[in-house]
Amino acid sequence: MALPPLVEPAAELTKEEVARYSRHLIIPDVGVAGQKRLKNAKVLVVGAGGLGSPALLYLAAAGVGTLGVVDFDIVDESNLQRQVIHGQSDIGKPKAESARDSVAEINPFVKVNLHQVHLNSENVLDIFRDYDLILDGTDNFATRYLVNDAAVLLGKPYVWGSIFRFEGQVSVFWEDAPDGQGLNYRDLYPEPPPPGMVPSCAEGGVLGVLCASIGSIMVTEAIKLLTGIGDPLLGRLMVYDALEMTYRTIKIRKDPASIKITELIDYEAFCGVVSDEAQQAAAGNTITPLELKQKQDGGDDFLLVDVREPHEYEIVRIPGSVLIPKDRILSGEAFAELPQDKQVVLHCKSGARSAEALAALHHAGFKDAVHVGGGVLAWAREVDPSLPTY
Repeated sequence: MALPPLVEPAAELTKEEVARYSRHLIIPDVGVAGQKRLKNAKVLVVGAGGLGSPALLYLAAAGVGTLGVVDFDIVDESNLQRQVIHGQSDIGKPKAESARDSVAEINPFVKVNLHQVHLNSENVLDIFRDYDLILDGTDNFATRYLVNDAAVLLGKPYVWGSIFRFEGQVSVFWEDAPDGQGLNYRDLYPEPPPPGMVPSCAEGGVLGVLCASIGSIMVTEAIKLLTGIGDPLLGRLMVYDALEMTYRTIKIRKDPASIKITELIDYEAFCGVVSDEAQQAAAGNTITPLELKQKQDGGDDFLLVDVREPHEYEIVRIPGSVLIPKDRILSGEAFAELPQDKQVVLHCKSGARSAEALAALHHAGFKDAVHVGGGVLAWAREVDPSLPTY
């Protein structure tokens, strides 16, 4: 069921705008009135990464008059496989600025507001307040719950998307929807998964073109909401499987046990990057890459264990390491392979997974085990810059 359009039409379209948007104008459902609504719309995109890249490009091409970009990161070479709003010459440049420049090339009639900050409980309400619609393409649970709760408090609708390897998900959340069927992200996921349970794209990977598939669906939903056409994904979760090339829709219902959102909280603590046990284990039992190199050069007798996955081990490894994936340590399966007469030193990509494995080793009696803070990425940065990173 179509909802009332989110914005009123702009006063007029210029001759240049009529020429640019002519293929929209001849669609009866959009027409001049719909295009004027897009021109008058203010849309905020949280994240100029995998999903934000195609979303910003197509929102700009569609003629959304004002776009906001929230991103404090810089463009890295590993982004270019999927973040198509950035190019080779943008490496090292702030993503928000790169996105702004690309939008200007797509459509000079679009105004772009940059919010080059880390979105948090202190600034989110002020940033969201001036926009009609939010698009959330972030890849961490803390920001997802932050976006959701801020949108609920402000009565804002938002389009949510998520990607991982070959699968993507999209839905629309709007607690104050005029049809009375309002839902929010917590009706779908009341609580975040346990720390370390769901790997990020940086750990698990993502097919680059999947971003375009999901990002374009997000923009389609945005256009429908802004102009009041079609049946938005409010109350429905669309799941896309690229390997099977299937789309399925799952009905979302209001969670009767949901707690009314009345304030913002500490979302990092709520979601937790690592568990309390891992934080306790790492406290006082973390060594730096340089300290690991000193142990190796000094001939210390220890076992260096890489707890990443085999495909990651093939990309880059610290010399002298042996591969024992984290799950084999957490299950206890690998304990028999670990020495009792020498120290065990763990590492992963960035330190989170090795901290979880470290907690399991301490619990099993390997009390002198330590892990390498920053993992193989820090090793490549501080010890051997010739190594590739991912």
